[in-house]
Amino acid sequence: MKIGFDSVKYINEQSKYILERVKSYDKLYLEFGGKLIGDKHAKRVLPGFDEDAKIKLLEKLKEQAEMIICVYAGDIERNKIRGDFGITYDMEVFRLIDDLRSYGLLLNSVVITRYSGQPATKVFMNKLERRGIKVYTHEAIAGYPADVDTIVSEQGYGKNSYIITKRPIVVVTAPGPGSGKLATCLSQLYHEQKRGHSAGYSKFETFPVWNVALKHPLNIAYEAATVDLKDVNMMDYFHFETYQKAAVNYNRDLEMFPVVKRIIEKITGKTSLYQSPTDMGVNRVGFGIIDDEVVKEASRQEIIRRYFSTTCDFKKGLVDEDTLYRMKLLLEEVNLKEEDRTCVEPARSYAKKLHETLNTDEQPAVLALELPDKRIITGRGSSLMECCAAALLNATKVLAEIEDPVLLLSPEVIKRIQDLKENNLYAKKVTLSANEVLIALSICAVNDTQASKAYQKLPALFGSQAHCTVMLTKDNEQILKKLGIDVTCDPVYPSENLYY
Repeated sequence: MKIGFDSVKYINEQSKYILERVKSYDKLYLEFGGKLIGDKHAKRVLPGFDEDAKIKLLEKLKEQAEMIICVYAGDIERNKIRGDFGITYDMEVFRLIDDLRSYGLLLNSVVITRYSGQPATKVFMNKLERRGIKVYTHEAIAGYPADVDTIVSEQGYGKNSYIITKRPIVVVTAPGPGSGKLATCLSQLYHEQKRGHSAGYSKFETFPVWNVALKHPLNIAYEAATVDLKDVNMMDYFHFETYQKAAVNYNRDLEMFPVVKRIIEKITGKTSLYQSPTDMGVNRVGFGIIDDEVVKEASRQEIIRRYFSTTCDFKKGLVDEDTLYRMKLLLEEVNLKEEDRTCVEPARSYAKKLHETLNTDEQPAVLALELPDKRIITGRGSSLMECCAAALLNATKVLAEIEDPVLLLSPEVIKRIQDLKENNLYAKKVTLSANEVLIALSICAVNDTQASKAYQKLPALFGSQAHCTVMLTKDNEQILKKLGIDVTCDPVYPSENLYY
């Protein structure tokens, strides 16, 4: 993989810059946007970026920092899913707490925002409290964010519980957007001011990257990633007006800046140090780019992947037509087409050939895998195994230089798994998934030399690209992601069945 980003340089630069900002206050509330751990998007668009760079950055500051996690009660109530891991937001909070502890970071508490007694949220709070984790609740504030006089009063932030913090850096993070991080930071500023403490606010947001061009593919890839939120990158006109320097931000921050500035000035009784949304940020990711062309190409590929994801979400009814239209415009804006993703055409060509040969009404399920060395391997679905599983087996054969006719899986093992599914688990389908095939391969590898050779090649799949002619199940998609394979799908259901 060509490297376009220096993670070590970035972490050093970023930690130094945050510590510089802290010097202005007794305490800095630092709103952390994006994914704190496992930032797959940043890793894809910035080749060389460590997906855990943010948590490693905080690890360097762990003696000065403590953590607050915010989660919106409504997201708990409706079981909102974090797409990359396929888990609900309440489970993501648990995962995040475990990860913070593993890095030796101090968790202060969890804040439930816009809480109004939701039943599922109450159960979630009980789980946390009975594990010894402090939980605070913040109610929705009438007139937020426009009515500054009410917000900055005892009827606004004053009604929120004050979260006692002891360290100079308080990192406020969340499982996803819209969780109330900003409101929590500003609420704390209000209470700190009431107690005579000098406290400040800054924002850490990786994207858009303020010091690269507005139409740089890196920033357009961010728009593609947030197309459902309707985020639009814009020039920070506040920054240009004050400093005569170009900077990129996005519409929500620009729209909110005058209000946030007024709230901070109302709280502190002083003119704000910040003259633009860019001023509020502490992001230095742009300074870690060492090869702009590599980053541009990686970002273009991410835009195509996001396009396929959006078309599938539209097919499933998860996004509206306006979102799909906006995504198509972004693809066209950078002069890209679906086939610019290398593994798309081989998958479709093989599926077309199968369709003509088999004379079936259903779209044949084919997955094409582009290995890191650019070789293309395909796998087709059958009554024995799903296309995803077949492609993984075929790829390990190629990497291990095993002849195609060689059977890696013992027929007895396959038969036993299918028997378990049909007669003990009462499954309607006994076709083996990717997960089941990998487990079978690991079992067969114990006594079979060829299976062992293939099994040992699984790590070599990391960094591969894949495209499927039908939409994969969530389980198969997650298996590919865990193997480090980026997958896209055509917006086609594998069958006419609605459940099975």
